[in-house]
Amino acid sequence: MTIYDISLPISANLPVWEGDPAIQLEKVISMDEGADANVSRLSAGVHIGTHVDAPHHFLNDGRTVENLSLDILTGVAYVLYLAEDVDAVDAAILASASIPKNRSRLLIRTRNSQQWLQKSPKFIRDFVAITPDGAEWLVANDIKLIGVDYLSVAEFQNPIPTHQILLRAGIIVIEGCDLSQVPEGEYGLYCLPLKLVGSDGAPARTILIGK
Repeated sequence: MTIYDISLPISANLPVWEGDPAIQLEKVISMDEGADANVSRLSAGVHIGTHVDAPHHFLNDGRTVENLSLDILTGVAYVLYLAEDVDAVDAAILASASIPKNRSRLLIRTRNSQQWLQKSPKFIRDFVAITPDGAEWLVANDIKLIGVDYLSVAEFQNPIPTHQILLRAGIIVIEGCDLSQVPEGEYGLYCLPLKLVGSDGAPARTILIGK
């Protein structure tokens, strides 16, 4: 059994979506200064690192992250590896891909994953994303969970349509997966977002288990 931790390490050096709060992780009580224990404080937005989007993020409909189904967030998932020259994940790309039949959880590895190997704190705008017609393909093919390897499932310049198509259909979105070390294939997925009541999203420790 091989465990792949596809969660991004959260620190001040991790890029965040342009305009979102920066990550601040600081020690506020220190044993080096004579205290009995070390205590740290985290300040950040909820869409940091590897995280889950709730429908409330783009639909403002009250379906918040604590109500997401763990039955969907855990189970058999397929990791699809797309070639380096793929610039967008559209319906044609998905239709021609080697996705097994009757799979409801799909993680897509693209050239985005190279960004995590470089460990750059800079946010990039030209990441590979799912187009609106790609999102429609996922809905039509009964995908219940989609994971991507950058900080958004949708393109930077036009994030609303793809998000709304997926979230309106009840598809759970995992963003910021580090798939750089994960070969294409089938895995056991365990994605557990923080149970933040009333939140539009939450960071999630996420692992894949292979044979």
